Amino acid sequence: MTGCGPPCGHAAHYAGIQSAGQACGLRNRLRKGMVQMTIREGLERWEKEYLSPFATLSMNSRGRERSEEQCDIRPVFQRDRDRILHSKSFRRLKDKTQVFLAPEGDHYRTRLTHTLEVSQNARTIAKALKLNEELVEAIALGHDLGHTPFGHAGERALNDVCPFGFEHSQQSVRTVERLEKKGQGLNLTYEVRDGILNHQTSGTPHTLEGKIVRLSDKIAYIHHDMDDAIRGGILTEADVPREIGEVIGFTTGERLDHFIHDIVIHSVDQPDIRMSPAVEEAMKRLRSFMFQRVYQNPVAKGEEGKAEALIKTLYQYYLGHIDKMPGEYLKLISEGEPREKVVCDYIGAMSDRFAISQYDEIYIPKSWII
Repeated sequence: MTGCGPPCGHAAHYAGIQSAGQACGLRNRLRKGMVQMTIREGLERWEKEYLSPFATLSMNSRGRERSEEQCDIRPVFQRDRDRILHSKSFRRLKDKTQVFLAPEGDHYRTRLTHTLEVSQNARTIAKALKLNEELVEAIALGHDLGHTPFGHAGERALNDVCPFGFEHSQQSVRTVERLEKKGQGLNLTYEVRDGILNHQTSGTPHTLEGKIVRLSDKIAYIHHDMDDAIRGGILTEADVPREIGEVIGFTTGERLDHFIHDIVIHSVDQPDIRMSPAVEEAMKRLRSFMFQRVYQNPVAKGEEGKAEALIKTLYQYYLGHIDKMPGEYLKLISEGEPREKVVCDYIGAMSDRFAISQYDEIYIPKSWII
């Protein structure tokens, strides 16, 4: 077997072959031209043989809006994941508010760390259920790409002033379809775009992988927003009502673990993703508790009025000074996109820091230097 180590291991991985002997046989047949299989095709074959019958297979994707030649290495959902990860809108998430506006401290969540926690929760569940991990990861990494600076405060502000309205889930899809790559978009598969669009409570994803992300998003923000609120002195663990703790745990770690196990246990070998009724009800009650004590807390959210006013002021400014926006946005207007929507595209894409710097440059007087 000398010399048949790594190559055979790779061949086994690509083609779903389990033993070293089978892998060596495959390599010999490949050398003789008896087997014509790309790495991607081997991975697709592995999905078909290993994943749950309820999984969304890469080979069965409904495809992209614009036809593309297949990659010889990566299945379609892996390509989507990679495109999102390398996008500018993904990188900007590191400077966008999750819940707490410009917190003093290194360990509070941002929109980027929220996204990574959603992805991790979703991948854990998908792996346990033998569903498509790469699809859930692509949806999870892309689900908040359209979020505004200053979190939901920025979203409310743009929704108030824009005649077309503004909702971050729809804007996330617009980001990957229209705004990324200077108007070319990322040309993602239908399944990823569907999961991004339907990740909110009111959404109905068409794949089980999308349903996993939809639940993982709620689990993530309930978990980490409470953790941040405890760190910020707004809550203590003892504040969580005892009747909730008795069902899902008395610490943030216990609750996260309980949520994930409950979903896996009640979804295994099922054509749906679900929680037990008791845990689902406890999650709803915990979410209501978080709205009362954190999301509507005047201390935690005291600066949001200023953030909304800043966003609305920038919207009015750019609506009257279209030429001050970058060329890629002017191009959208020249192609027939309504200017109000394009102004929202520009402001919605900003990080917190960039929005503040733009406001400062436009409206704050500077010292005259002699």
